[in-house]
Amino acid sequence: MMHLILADSELERIPAEIKNHSCVKKNRSFILDASLHHSSMKKIKDWQRRGRPDIVHLFLLISQESILNKEGMLRTYVHTRNNEVIYTNPETRIIKNYNRFKGLIEQLFEIKKILYEENVLMEMKEEKLEELLSKLKGKRILFTIKGNKKRIEDVIEEDVVCIIGGFPFGDFITNVYDMADEKICIYDRMLPAWIVAMEAIVAYENKFIADKL
Repeated sequence: MMHLILADSELERIPAEIKNHSCVKKNRSFILDASLHHSSMKKIKDWQRRGRPDIVHLFLLISQESILNKEGMLRTYVHTRNNEVIYTNPETRIIKNYNRFKGLIEQLFEIKKILYEENVLMEMKEEKLEELLSKLKGKRILFTIKGNKKRIEDVIEEDVVCIIGGFPFGDFITNVYDMADEKICIYDRMLPAWIVAMEAIVAYENKFIADKL
C-alpha cells in the first residue's frame, strides 16, 4: 500500500487580517486563492507562497484517477499549513472544474465531512503531520530538493509513505525532515507537487503491480 501525503499544503480559509479587504469581499470566496486575492495578501506572513488550492486540486485529480488507486493500493491525504488533514475516500472522484472544487473545499471546512448516500467521500480533521504519520504503516520517504539523488524505484517498498510538499516554492514549515526515514531528490530542479505525485505513483505501479494488470 502506498500512502501519499501532500504536506504543509497552502490550503486555508481567508485569514482574519484580510477578511474585510475590498478584493476579498468582491470575490466572495471563503478559501484563500492567490489568483483572486493577490492584492490583499501582502498583509499576511509568507504571503508569496500562500493561497494555492490549485495545487491540492491537481494533486487529488492525479492521485484519485490513477491506476494505483483504482487497484485499491493508494490512500491520499492533504495536510495543511494550519494542521488540518483531509482524508479522501479511494472511491471519490474529484470534481474537474476548479471553481466547483473550491466550493466543495469551502463546504468541507464548514461541515468537516462530505457525504454521499451515507458514504464519507472526504473528511477534515484537526491533526498534525506527526499524528497522521503515527497511524500509517510503511517506510517514510520525503521528496525534497535537499535529498539524495535517487531513483524512486530503488527506495520504495511495498508499504510506503510518500511525503510531498504542497507549496509552490520554499521549504516545509513542519519539521518533516526529522520524521522521514529517507530523503530523496528525483530531479535537479524543483518540480510541481502533482508531478512528483505522478512519478511516485507510476514508480510504485511499475515495481509492484505491473505484472498483475
